[in-house]
Amino acid sequence: MATEFLNEKTYVDQAESVLDKLTQKFEKNGKWITPQIVTTSKIRNILSMAADIYDNVLQNKDDYLSEEIVSRIEYLRVRIIYECGREPKVKEFVNAADLLDYIKMIGNDKKKYVLFYHYLEALVAFHKFKGGKD
Repeated sequence: MATEFLNEKTYVDQAESVLDKLTQKFEKNGKWITPQIVTTSKIRNILSMAADIYDNVLQNKDDYLSEEIVSRIEYLRVRIIYECGREPKVKEFVNAADLLDYIKMIGNDKKKYVLFYHYLEALVAFHKFKGGKD
């Protein structure tokens, strides 16, 4: 559970750490096993939902987000929760990355949403880099 929001200087390393934990090999019956993690398409679905909001956030001239955008961010949280319920690997990924906690912390802060979106992009990039499959 995240206790503080993402940091601009460390979010990339944090994303890498999440994927390192999820892809860490383990020994079973004398063989090294690479765990199966969430598919790239499931993570990209989350990123896609967030990208629509991100475009609107960037167009917003204020430092604070409108009620409409905040409502869309809350709906994003609901959609992620739904995906977690449908697929245990999505839930494992979302929990490891603390996505739901970070969404709650965004509130109406534009900079926080931008950083959250960049964190999602970093997670997708490291997932692919570490061998994530479709």
